[in-house]
Amino acid sequence: MLQLFHYNAPLSLESGADLSSCTIAYQTFGVLNKQKSNVVWVCHALTASADVGDWWSALIGAGNVIDTNKYFVVCANIIGSCYGSTGPLTINPTTGKSYYHSFPLITIRDMVQAHILLRQHLSIDTIHLLMGGSMGGYQVLEWALMEKNIIQNLFLIATSAAESAWGIAIHTAQRLAIEADSTWQEQTHDAGAKGLKAARAIGMLSYRNYKMYEQMQHDVDNTKLDHFRASSYIIYQGEKLVNRFNAYSYWTLSKAMDAHNISRNRAADCAGVLQTLTQPTLLMGISTDILCPIEEQRFMAAHIPNVQYHEIESPYGHDGFLIEANKIAEYLKPWLEHKMKI
Repeated sequence: MLQLFHYNAPLSLESGADLSSCTIAYQTFGVLNKQKSNVVWVCHALTASADVGDWWSALIGAGNVIDTNKYFVVCANIIGSCYGSTGPLTINPTTGKSYYHSFPLITIRDMVQAHILLRQHLSIDTIHLLMGGSMGGYQVLEWALMEKNIIQNLFLIATSAAESAWGIAIHTAQRLAIEADSTWQEQTHDAGAKGLKAARAIGMLSYRNYKMYEQMQHDVDNTKLDHFRASSYIIYQGEKLVNRFNAYSYWTLSKAMDAHNISRNRAADCAGVLQTLTQPTLLMGISTDILCPIEEQRFMAAHIPNVQYHEIESPYGHDGFLIEANKIAEYLKPWLEHKMKI
């Protein structure tokens, strides 16, 4: 069940702006043991929600690798999103109207800062395992650096130490699509919806790959002039996101991803910062990922001191971190059993 934590004090952001107050939506699964030693905190990716039992159900739940009969699982919605935490659709207490375009620039560190407030509210002193894929992995890295004595173990997949120029270029193209929507400047909840549909279409090109589209969306009817399967698939995926997400949040969160860089305002470059991570880390890359390719994970594996690295063979590209639960479990399960005696 979705729960809300209201932080009724200013939240200072990395940009220098403040949120006068902050709400964080979260869900918990399982039971916290008496020693408070069985916490698994899941950080979600771009358009996901706090309901990790929905979008990562093959990994998390009773009898799964992250067994909710054993672990107390927490997943909180990131600020800037539209699934319950403070974001662009939230009422600005100063104006009495939704923030919309006036919502301040936020970063991955700001998201983590908000979740640290939730951790404190829940009286959690130790996070046994902090895990996340893609943008969720960005949060894991930042949090592991910000609270080294709280976070004990890390699981990272399809993620990187800093956003690549390739990733920034994709996000910029997506924001251009949203901004080109003639409704984008309107002060309404559904402003930019057609632009969001186009932005999702751009994203779907990077989440999968050439081989997967050829395999799954290739037309066998050689007489066609229009209405191709690949086109229908992209349109469907765009419409599906519009029905559950929001253009303001997509625009805002893509900006936060662009700014991801664990070396920002720290005393070393990314390689040097990774070397300061003290937690045992399980790191995975996906062979066909073109959004966050295995070069990114190999770089991290070369510099994190206590790391076990595996590459998953998958046709699903970046989306493999959500789809390939069995292959992930093949490495995650024994690693947990070896590293995490509760």
